[in-house]
Amino acid sequence: MRALPSSPEGHRTVMVAALLATYLQAVNISLPNAAVLHVQGALSMSDDEIGWVFSSYIAASAVTFPMARWLAGAFGRKAVFLASLTFFAIGILLDTQATTPLQFVGARIVQGAASGPIAPLSLAILLDGLPPERHARMTLLSTVTVLVGILSGPAIGGWISEFHDWRLMFYLGLPATGLIFLAMALSLPEKKAEQNPPFDFFGLATFSLGMVGLQMLLDRGERMEWFASTESWVEAAASALGFYLYAVHILTSPGHFLNKALFRDRNFTLSTVIFFAFGFVLLPTLALTSPMLEELLGYPPDITGYMTIPRGAALVSAVILTSHAPKWADNRLLVIGGIALTACGNWLMLGYSPLMDWTLVVIAGAVQGAGLGVLMPALGKTAFSTLDPKFRPEGGALFNLARLYGSTIGIAIVQIFFYDNTQMLHLALAKNLTPHHAVGPVAGLFSGSGVAALNEMLTGQAAIIAVIDQFKLLMIVILIVSPLALLLRKPRSLN
Repeated sequence: MRALPSSPEGHRTVMVAALLATYLQAVNISLPNAAVLHVQGALSMSDDEIGWVFSSYIAASAVTFPMARWLAGAFGRKAVFLASLTFFAIGILLDTQATTPLQFVGARIVQGAASGPIAPLSLAILLDGLPPERHARMTLLSTVTVLVGILSGPAIGGWISEFHDWRLMFYLGLPATGLIFLAMALSLPEKKAEQNPPFDFFGLATFSLGMVGLQMLLDRGERMEWFASTESWVEAAASALGFYLYAVHILTSPGHFLNKALFRDRNFTLSTVIFFAFGFVLLPTLALTSPMLEELLGYPPDITGYMTIPRGAALVSAVILTSHAPKWADNRLLVIGGIALTACGNWLMLGYSPLMDWTLVVIAGAVQGAGLGVLMPALGKTAFSTLDPKFRPEGGALFNLARLYGSTIGIAIVQIFFYDNTQMLHLALAKNLTPHHAVGPVAGLFSGSGVAALNEMLTGQAAIIAVIDQFKLLMIVILIVSPLALLLRKPRSLN
């Protein structure tokens, strides 16, 4: 195999390009977050379709992510990386040309599928040629880059959509992708595995069928009136069939996607479940906060984006500090502390109201971000401290898949409960509001344009309560998994 370029300039170029690629694929997850009103208006997208903007990208990425290592071994790391960048650019271009919700979601699927191999291949490129003692620091830098990308997306997208056309936030990704492509094409040597291990495509296909079927059922079930429609039955059947075939495959095949030996390690299994809950909280919080600030509280998109910055700063700072915790520190205590801070942040969010100012949003977001920032590296250390080193590549894939699927399923679930709760609360608030119960000047609201104004006010009140209920749901999810931290073994030092 060929090594990385020997010249310092070529090596630095590859390193910078790999980090920029890592950032680019991460920032595109949340880039439309604070611009949803502009996207929704331009594409005539209904409220229940907003979640698809995020879940389609993440779900597509989760399908291709596990294949990165095998693809690089079979076709060459450089060839796969450049092909991924090419399809990523095509996805960005399709984003800008979309005129209907279906076209935009399709473009996000293309973009997400292309982004799947980019992050793991970028990390492999960053680690290649470095001595083992520097791997932990470089992995931390890659993790921080991903988090900075996800958490800075709303601020960037909000500012661009407020002062320019929202499509500009995607157009700007094209020259960045081109620069990365050019740098890698000129400076990155090809590298293939001499003996590429076989890949279990059947296992990945059945597992993905189960997850994608479930995702589509959750995303479209509300619109299709659940099992009153044939589509919902088809999606549920596809999901059940996929999970059934995958379970049979695990029990009957000696080698398969996500080796069952992974699940025999208690620390890894419990940490992965908690990391799923981590993902369930991480992105759904963004998906709820920005629409609440824009649609219900009237903040402009740029201010909405800026108000997410303290959460991101607290999260990244906590990740860096926790990653440098002394080796004698018990990671189980850090996991418990991270869960407690995350739950506390969500508890503060229960105090949101139409009368609040920006202070509570910033404080609650920062507390939750600090909790998630402590939790992420603590779980990573605990998960792999007792895992056999030969299973670490597969374990890393499953561990990250748990976060991705936690986020995409979490977004779908909070969207379902949000719209259901909004309708129920609207009915509860309006059922006794009739002209016979109104006196004085209020009675005038029941004539002419007053009815529409009154209905809009009730809808806004119901939506605020429904959003707060979803923050309560996120708090409950993280509290449900909290007892698992007590079952973790004290991890030994990582090799």
